[in-house]
Amino acid sequence: MIKFRLDNLGALVELMQQVAQRRLRQAVLDAMTTNETLWFRDTHPFNIFRDKLLPEFQRDQKKSVRVWSAACSSGQEPFSLSMLVDEYKRANLGAPSYSVDILATDLSLSMIDVGRAAEYHHHALSRGLTAERQQHFFDSIDDNNWRVISDVRQRVRFQSLNLMDSFAALGKFEVVFCRNVLIYFSLKLKINILRRIHAALRPGGYLILGASEGLADAKQHFKMVQCSPGIIYQAL
Repeated sequence: MIKFRLDNLGALVELMQQVAQRRLRQAVLDAMTTNETLWFRDTHPFNIFRDKLLPEFQRDQKKSVRVWSAACSSGQEPFSLSMLVDEYKRANLGAPSYSVDILATDLSLSMIDVGRAAEYHHHALSRGLTAERQQHFFDSIDDNNWRVISDVRQRVRFQSLNLMDSFAALGKFEVVFCRNVLIYFSLKLKINILRRIHAALRPGGYLILGASEGLADAKQHFKMVQCSPGIIYQAL
């Protein structure tokens, strides 16, 4: 409120309702958004992606695979996935290849800008990233800042998106990562979002949620798939 010289919450709400105050509304959304993230967060979902899903797509002779990282924050999740794609391709040089495109969306425009820049302070790199991956997948900008290499960046496209809005125009996906965000929605909104994610998945596509998240009353749309360890959900 200090930034916009407002005295109280009432004045803030009144100003936000004005059509021309898009910058203010975005500033409030950025302030309210939780941007806690790190590289390869929780480990298991990434192991499942590398050890189960990527080989499955290869066996199915997919020509292209689309992955959606919803609520991507500052880009660590989609870039982690892109690194795994790179590692998998290098480990399977003789196998049939397929393209992987990753769409990364977030409500916060400031986080989308960080992801598009793909530049991170060395403190951010220390959160979940091995020294080997830092050396292989990042170029040094200066003593304190690093940028994701081009091969990893080019698979990822960033876009601002509110999950409460329609996302039908995004198209269809083989995999959707929607982790640690549904816990912030009411049960009604959560079910609505899960049903629309189901519609965005190709038949047999996979949904990966956060460790503390479940399907609630949208269970009829998915089959639980037990992994070792971890659980993912396959669209019916």
